[in-house]
Amino acid sequence: MVWSGTWVAERLGVELDGDGRLKELLGLALRRNPKRAHLLVSNVLGKHVPQLPSVVRRSGYELGLRVRELLGPEECARAVVLGYAETATGLGHCVADGVGDAPYLHSTRRPVAGAARAGGFEESHSHATSHLLLPEDPRLLAGAGALVLVDDEFSTGNTVLNTVRALHARFPRERYVIVALVDMRAPADRDRLDAFAAEIGARVDLVALASGTVRLPEGVLEKGQALVEEHEGAADALPAPRAERAPVTRAPLAWPDGVPDGGRHGFTPAHRARLAAALPGMAERLARALPEGARRVLVLGFEELMYAPLALGAALEGYLGDRAEVRYSTTTRSPVLAVDDPGYAIRTRLVFPAHDDPADGPGDRYAYNVAGGGFDAVVAVVDSTADTPALHAPDGLLARLSAHTGHVLLAVVPSYAPERSPSVLPAPLRGPAFSSYAPDDVGWLLQDLSEVTLEAPTEEREEAIQSGGAHYAESLPVEYQPSAQYQELFRAALDTSAARIAGAVGTVTETVIAERSPRPVLVSLARAGTPVGVLMRRWARHRHGLDLPHYAVSIVRGRGIDANALRWLAAHHDPADVVFVDGWTGKGAITRELAAAIREFEAAEGVTGFSPEMAVLADPGSCVRTYGTREDYLIPSACLNSTVSGLVSRTVLRADLVGAHDFHGAKFYRELAAADVSVDFVDAIAARFDEVGDAVDTRVKEVLAADRTPTWEGWAAVERISEEYGIHDVNLVKPGVGETTRVLLRRVPWKILARAGAGADLDHVRLLAAQRGVPVEEVDGLPYTCVGLIHPQYTRGATGADGKAVTGA
Repeated sequence: MVWSGTWVAERLGVELDGDGRLKELLGLALRRNPKRAHLLVSNVLGKHVPQLPSVVRRSGYELGLRVRELLGPEECARAVVLGYAETATGLGHCVADGVGDAPYLHSTRRPVAGAARAGGFEESHSHATSHLLLPEDPRLLAGAGALVLVDDEFSTGNTVLNTVRALHARFPRERYVIVALVDMRAPADRDRLDAFAAEIGARVDLVALASGTVRLPEGVLEKGQALVEEHEGAADALPAPRAERAPVTRAPLAWPDGVPDGGRHGFTPAHRARLAAALPGMAERLARALPEGARRVLVLGFEELMYAPLALGAALEGYLGDRAEVRYSTTTRSPVLAVDDPGYAIRTRLVFPAHDDPADGPGDRYAYNVAGGGFDAVVAVVDSTADTPALHAPDGLLARLSAHTGHVLLAVVPSYAPERSPSVLPAPLRGPAFSSYAPDDVGWLLQDLSEVTLEAPTEEREEAIQSGGAHYAESLPVEYQPSAQYQELFRAALDTSAARIAGAVGTVTETVIAERSPRPVLVSLARAGTPVGVLMRRWARHRHGLDLPHYAVSIVRGRGIDANALRWLAAHHDPADVVFVDGWTGKGAITRELAAAIREFEAAEGVTGFSPEMAVLADPGSCVRTYGTREDYLIPSACLNSTVSGLVSRTVLRADLVGAHDFHGAKFYRELAAADVSVDFVDAIAARFDEVGDAVDTRVKEVLAADRTPTWEGWAAVERISEEYGIHDVNLVKPGVGETTRVLLRRVPWKILARAGAGADLDHVRLLAAQRGVPVEEVDGLPYTCVGLIHPQYTRGATGADGKAVTGA
């Protein structure tokens, strides 16, 4: 027998050193890949080389038994097995079978409508690098037991390191077991894995059928590419097709209801038991559908759909016994050179177009060593998602198979639909359909309630809120329409403070990039935080060329952050990269609300990684570590409501409008477009980025070196003011210029406390107070520039917005 790696070894000088089983398990081939020319071709995986199903299954099952022996029965019951798409999806299943009690999940390159993303990772050397994790139950990965990672080969360890690094940040655990058919790492890669295990403080074991190394001579990549160029033209020179195309018929399976087609969304021991019970009947139906006299049969799986065809093939092998030889392999996305030589692992290839509407668009797919394999019949097994017109097209897979076999049977396994699909969260809302910001500026994780009447007079809202009859987030105040004088004040304030705001934007953004994440995901707290998030995104693009994602979410005092928004973020981004952004801190109530909400979410969902620490433009209350400034001065975006925040209302949380699977709501005030200054505001500040650049660099160095531990002095001041003025409710004391402005715009103000000597930063506050008949009292030693006091124990007989008694409507 000629070793199926001889052709490559002789021409490139590639050598396999190690266990005596290596050449039994592996052959060699070449592929068109700029990162790695050679391909280790497994003889027992069932991907490229048709093999007895029993041999393929036994290889993985025995590895699973070794894992079970390593962990012990008790730890196996707490473990989770994770296989890699596409090559090791079936192998991982077989390992899970051997482990026995562990559920199984495999990564996927197919996004699935209705399946939330629980994470992902990169496979650096692959032709298709991105892997998604789409468990039906997101808690599947959150357990504390061992995680068993299964791949066909362990070459450099990069893929495993990427996986463990990504998952450990979100679902930390104490033990990992890496399983592969062959361990082909170089000594440096072995040392790197050991160092990584020590770094994360976890135990990492490795189990493999055989181990060794691949010795690659200098220049092997270039030589391999040249060989591919030389032989590519003859790669599809297939054996002569049959005179007549073979018939294609469907084979009924009667796949058991509720059993997933694979591990894309999770496969439990209960699923395994139900499938095992159904396999004999399905094998019998396949055997009856085969043409009479078929002596050599191939069961051909489809890309990631490896385990279902393997299980069917093994059952058919057992059912037919000596009557026919059954082999098993699958189609693949991976382009490999075919050379018809006994010393080369890939003798022939069939090329056909993708037939499952892949996310990365149309492209070629391949079936290796099928043509010329002498198969009397081929049973093509696909899932229902892939049973498309492209599969049946004249150049499709079925037509390609029918030219090289006597009969083609098509067996379709129903694609599993995750039960989470009824509660699929929608894509973020974006301008111009929702908000006046550009689509890339911000995605709103909200539902559009623009057609619902939610506004109520300020006095009615205040009475309902303070009497306990309603929560402030259940209705909206009537949007304040600024007078011409007030708009002039806003413009003047913007002209005066634009450079100062630009400097604060730069400082907070640079601090985030330096300390939190090199590519943060900005999540602003709607709506005061949203203009700041837009500006931070613009700074990152202007100074660093970074295109940072930015979303706006709802947080409600007393109700917490929108948990569905967190679920969406966790499904689409690494929570460790998420940075929550707000405009300013007052007494720190939202800071505390966010921290409590994140703790509650982690406990309920088992998803970790979100940091409750906010980044704010101004932190006069000394409540956070990440800020642009701790001065209390006018941020012009606090002067207005929706007309400086993309024409979006404050957020709404009301049981009859927001269901368990809905985002919180908000309105888009399209009718206020003539008064909108949202884009003008961010443009005016962004225009000053260049002039403040040097000052920002100096300020960031100072900030990073400083002790920024929050002192919460703002909270202490609020408690003192609450008692001194007989209010006895800190929720009615709103410190700082921004919060005071909100009181005047949206609540029933009682009085304004102003620091003695405060200058132009309070011009707009004095104007609003005069318009609403609210007294402004100057106070010495006030820690804030100003403090707004909401009328305590508000009733319709109390002093109202005009300074007079409020009468009933």
